[in-house]
Amino acid sequence: MDIYSDSFWAAFGPFLIILLAILIIMILAGTWKIFSKAGKPGWAGIIPIYNTYILSNIVFGNAIFFTASMVVGVLAWIAKEVKIDFLSLITNIAAIVLNIFLSIKLSKAFGKSGGFIVGMIFLPFIFIPILGFGSAEYIGPDN
Repeated sequence: MDIYSDSFWAAFGPFLIILLAILIIMILAGTWKIFSKAGKPGWAGIIPIYNTYILSNIVFGNAIFFTASMVVGVLAWIAKEVKIDFLSLITNIAAIVLNIFLSIKLSKAFGKSGGFIVGMIFLPFIFIPILGFGSAEYIGPDN
């Protein structure tokens, strides 16, 4: 069965949509719990842009990550609009580095290290709910 055929998508499309919906719900619920554990309103975890600001405060104790991610986002948009391929490449690499750094700091803010950090980087849809619903306690950004 060819993945480009209509019969493939007719057979597996609904399953994939349900799987994707479950993953999204798991991430949103885990994020809500992470924010609640850190003493922030849980609903803030599901509001785009605002969640990045609050997460920056949870992980770094200030808005430095928020500012950096907004700058990278604006530069990526400019690169796309003006069609500057090199700037697009640089902004994509910067976004990946920022997300890895965020995963490291978020894990450490909850007392996790090592393998958990690797899990947060490569399998966030599994490790965000583990962090939110597990026994990890928020210890703060200065660790």
